[in-house]
Amino acid sequence: MIRVLFICHGNICRSTMAQFVFQHLVNEQHLTDQFHIDSRATSTEEIGNQPHHGTVRKLREVGIPVLPHRATQITWQDYQEADYIIGMDEWNMKNLHRMLKGDPDGKVYKLLEFAGSHRDIADPWYTGNFDATYDDVLEGCTAFLKYLRENKEI
Repeated sequence: MIRVLFICHGNICRSTMAQFVFQHLVNEQHLTDQFHIDSRATSTEEIGNQPHHGTVRKLREVGIPVLPHRATQITWQDYQEADYIIGMDEWNMKNLHRMLKGDPDGKVYKLLEFAGSHRDIADPWYTGNFDATYDDVLEGCTAFLKYLRENKEI
């Protein structure tokens, strides 16, 4: 089983969107039993909160199920159990490396790296543009699934 954690600052916008989008892609390809997919925050600001209404609206608009979720912060235990920890932007990456002892096992990636880009996924908390965030998340998640196939992990 491949254990994937998507990470953003608060775990209510981008990381939950990536979690649900990737879960949807995995389900469509009948790979559900090969994955455990979740998301976390680097901060404590939104702990216990549900996904942002803009994330929920956008996912419903494109027909992707919104699963029950409450924001939680990443822990060292999460690091030890995960195979892939995928951040949304450079700030997340810096925080993850600080929080996770410098990523000694090489598990931390930035989502759009899988699509051959070093761009950040814009934070819709600030931009209000959940459409652009969705487009980037879909691009990154699709490329990540392709990466796993090409590396014969699935």
